[in-house]
Amino acid sequence: MSVTLRQSEGAAFTRLYAYGAARGELVVPNDDLIGPIDSSDEWIQKRTGIVTRTRAGADTSATDLASVAAAEAIERSGIAPEQIDAVIVATISNVRQTPSMSAVVADRIGANPAAAYDVNAACAGFAYGVAQADALIRSGAAHYAVVVGAEKLSDVVDPTDRSISFLLGDGAGAVVVGPSDTPGIGPTIWGSDGSKADAVGMNATLTEFRDGTAEWPTLRQEGQTVFRWAVWEMVKVARQAIEAAGIEAADLAAFIPHQANMRIIDEFAKQLGLPDTVAIGRDIATTGNTSAASIPLATHRLLEEQPELSGGLALQIGFGAGLVFGAQVVVLP
Repeated sequence: MSVTLRQSEGAAFTRLYAYGAARGELVVPNDDLIGPIDSSDEWIQKRTGIVTRTRAGADTSATDLASVAAAEAIERSGIAPEQIDAVIVATISNVRQTPSMSAVVADRIGANPAAAYDVNAACAGFAYGVAQADALIRSGAAHYAVVVGAEKLSDVVDPTDRSISFLLGDGAGAVVVGPSDTPGIGPTIWGSDGSKADAVGMNATLTEFRDGTAEWPTLRQEGQTVFRWAVWEMVKVARQAIEAAGIEAADLAAFIPHQANMRIIDEFAKQLGLPDTVAIGRDIATTGNTSAASIPLATHRLLEEQPELSGGLALQIGFGAGLVFGAQVVVLP
């Protein structure tokens, strides 16, 4: 006798409901960082576009930031916390290997016993999380999900490192994803290139630190390698995401790339040929590079400052350590 398994079926379409944000409570100007790297405020601004960055105090964890951002997104969405049945946290700065940050966040925001897991896809983590939430809801594996990008990168910074330390900030951004009557999340273009794994990442392992053969692991990058890859290769990915969504660049209301470097953002926009009508996320100027948190933080700020963008199309693209990348066109809530 043959038995046919029943499979779940979900919503035909999904959309983003609302964003939430939490930035580190400390505002750190360039002048506070230039001594150990023998630099200047002018040099940092010219190279990166960063004037200040936000960092969290010693008593604030990445989990704290994630919980605040997720709670705000849920409150703004109008969805009851207990209806959230999937919590996805993208992060590279959970100081505990286990338990996951997401399980703790799910409990704090009142979504317990939601499915919960962390995603380590560095600066592409938020785009990965949105792709997964979309797929989970359309498959019927979840009904509502909250996707969070959360980082406390100040925990993994060497103040004397000239390659990346002055770029990094702390913060969390979150979005609620749920069913929709019309398509609100376009196809995701994502992938990886592990052959360039040494271009950006940690400079040591925890076992090396334990054994006394290395200092506390901190982030490092090969700046020129990352810059060239981001500007030339990621523009191709952005174009693919636009094409997969069935739109033109001129149809976009906003462009929200990972906040890696203002020069990369500006060159990106130029290469894509974006018209002046497209709002561009430039949250990096006062928040810094917050890895997985940078896209939702930049989106949250754009919607706060330009509420007329609501309902418009936005192209978001993340790229970073791995190397990994992910992009999709979304309808802004």
